[in-house]
Amino acid sequence: MADWTINKPLGECSGTGRAIEPGEEYFGALVETEEGLERRDYSVEYWEKEKPGVFCYWKSRLASPDEKKELFVSDEMLMAFFERLGNETDPEKLNFRFVLALVLMRKRKLKYDATKMDGAREVWSLRVVGEKDPVEVVNPHLDDEQIELLTSQIGQILQADL
Repeated sequence: MADWTINKPLGECSGTGRAIEPGEEYFGALVETEEGLERRDYSVEYWEKEKPGVFCYWKSRLASPDEKKELFVSDEMLMAFFERLGNETDPEKLNFRFVLALVLMRKRKLKYDATKMDGAREVWSLRVVGEKDPVEVVNPHLDDEQIELLTSQIGQILQADL
């Protein structure tokens, strides 16, 4: 299983190299690289002017070094990441989506319906709470250690406690 390059906000715009100052808003993003998904940060000015190609993104504010870090990612953001991964076939992204599904089930945003076999693949049918149409998630049969590692990596990428 591949690891992602996960970094905390470094206070620097990946597009320009300009310092992002404490208290300043910026865009955090996941970018597809040859090594997998990598987190990068962009200043608002760069983001609005250049519209960098990213896999997904969120807007945040750089905390001061002495400020207690807020750990919050909205359920809507998690659902957006989950939906964005819906058509992916890369094993790393299937694993990422499966763990996001587990997180969203724990948050009661997804409910398990059934399991079906698609050849040798086990596919879970889930329902988004409040919606009629099911969504499917491939169960990659990760062990507890792999799930814990991926959950930790997702939390680090999004700066959240999952």
